[in-house]
Amino acid sequence: MKRLLATTALVFALPAAAQVKTPDRPVTDPKTVESPANPQARSVPLTDIGASRSLGSTAWSTDGKHIFVATNLSGRTNIWRTDAAGSWPVQLTQSDDSQTGLAPSADGKYLYFRQDVGGNEYHDVYRVPVNGGAVENLTNSPDVREQSLLVGPSGGLVALATKARAEGQTNLAVMDATGKVRALTKEADPQYGWSPVAWIDGGKALIANRDRIDSKVGEVWRVDVATGAATKLIGKADTVYGAADASPDGKWLAVSTNEGTGQYHAGLYDTASNAWKWLKPTPWEQTVSAFTRDGKALIFAINADARTTLYRYDLASGAETALTIPAGLNYLAGNDPRSPDGRTLLVSHSGADSPTNLYLYDLTSGTSRAATQLAIASLLPEALPKSQVVTYKSFDGTLVSAVVTMPANRKRDASSPAIVLPHGGPTGQTQDGYSRYATAFASRGYVVIQPNFRGSTGYGKAFQEANFKDLGGGDLKDTIAAKKFLVDTGYVDAKRVGIFGGSYGGFMTLMAIGRAPDEFAAAVQWYGIINWRTMYRDQDELLKAYQRGLLGTPESDPKVYDAASPLTYIRNAKAPLLTIQGENDIRVPKGQAQEVHDILKAKGNIVETIYYPAEGHGFQKRENQLDSLTRTVAWFDKYLK
Repeated sequence: MKRLLATTALVFALPAAAQVKTPDRPVTDPKTVESPANPQARSVPLTDIGASRSLGSTAWSTDGKHIFVATNLSGRTNIWRTDAAGSWPVQLTQSDDSQTGLAPSADGKYLYFRQDVGGNEYHDVYRVPVNGGAVENLTNSPDVREQSLLVGPSGGLVALATKARAEGQTNLAVMDATGKVRALTKEADPQYGWSPVAWIDGGKALIANRDRIDSKVGEVWRVDVATGAATKLIGKADTVYGAADASPDGKWLAVSTNEGTGQYHAGLYDTASNAWKWLKPTPWEQTVSAFTRDGKALIFAINADARTTLYRYDLASGAETALTIPAGLNYLAGNDPRSPDGRTLLVSHSGADSPTNLYLYDLTSGTSRAATQLAIASLLPEALPKSQVVTYKSFDGTLVSAVVTMPANRKRDASSPAIVLPHGGPTGQTQDGYSRYATAFASRGYVVIQPNFRGSTGYGKAFQEANFKDLGGGDLKDTIAAKKFLVDTGYVDAKRVGIFGGSYGGFMTLMAIGRAPDEFAAAVQWYGIINWRTMYRDQDELLKAYQRGLLGTPESDPKVYDAASPLTYIRNAKAPLLTIQGENDIRVPKGQAQEVHDILKAKGNIVETIYYPAEGHGFQKRENQLDSLTRTVAWFDKYLK
């Protein structure tokens, strides 16, 4: 084992051959990062952060008079109803288990939703009367996951995606008003999954996406509802096409693709002529969202270096106009964000100093207003820490972006503690929106950086695939370079930097303290991976397919598995480690946390491990959200301050 550790450490030190291509942008001088003077800045109470409500799934009522919202106002993510014009919300459901995927029935009598058991991610389809009443489990299939509900225009049918517990693949199906589910596809490849996009031809057919789990291939299909006959409309090897909507007349499909450029860009596909109409090019990620109800415009989004803006594209003139919503992260909310009269859009909005809220955007007047106020009163923008997006060069010259959240009123005297916060995925991205973790840390004097290391989305295909079969290699170096950027600002004490992440961020935390044991003085990881071999043995079949795309299999690529598993390096760890884990996690089974704990405890390290019952991959119950945040902050306060 000692020889293996020495060898892998040497490999880690070797530079890569060349930098990875990403969109051009200027490199940030660390000395330009400033701690703002703010007499109103204060440590935000953790109980207030923990009491801020989530914005889950949303939906319009069929008559447009109400809006349904899944939120944890009561400490559990249940369903609430409010008047579209504004009113005190009324609770429709109550359950300890999270409820999401809201969709009103075509006749307006019921609201469909999804619910699992203790965070196990095997959802059944339920319904509740829109005016309140008994909740019904329509599918009652504990070994099948049902998701992506799309209500049909007539006949009481609902399109959905289904996955059996014993399989990796996801199939397309329809459900009738009694809850009976009929499969439309029979996918043979466990790497692929189907999802419904839009009903067409008066409910006779569906537009559906067929995607590979490793995000390398995506196709668009037409599926006949009566027979299940499927016809591929768009597809090409090693290329992603993803439809988001069909125009009301069925002429156009709104499609995002990485064809040609390697970066996602938006287009309209003419189903009659098989011709494309492309939106204006941008080096940044551009994705389609939905057509307006009159079919005259398309709403799309541009994710420009971790900030997302919504635009309206006029089909006749080609004019593109930004929606007038406060700057930050803006997305259309819900399975169908358009009001029944077509005038208003549901939009999810957040900023670094403003927690997520639901906004209503009026397409006629071009104005928006907040429909919810989900944050507790102390989380006011004037008191919260600010953020900025920075760019630095990593070990091989590759440009890496990161979100930096600076505490106020700090001196540039190299005395501040800091925390590096790698995101999950790895096919994910930290964006410049509200983070309860960055808020909690920065309001207490920690400088926080959230790097979008190689493997992240938003920066093109080459960058997204740059860590395949190199997990914890180049991406970890990008993360360590984020720490160096903070130290170079002149604010941060290099000996008082911690690292914290969940899921793949937890994996990165474990890799960091094992593979670079002198870089971080304390660590917290939530449901992270220690051993890819036992992960492959124990996890859900869908996640196995994803892991094969990232690493191969333990049999086909044993050396890759050795190099990518924190287990190989963890005995080098010095930093005190806190681990927090849900007992029902099917993505990262709880045995991973136990492996970490047992190894470090036997070695004599400072280590603590907490398990939450009836929680999965991420904590849904408010008391566990608050407890995990409180323990994490206390851990860093103890070992960094």
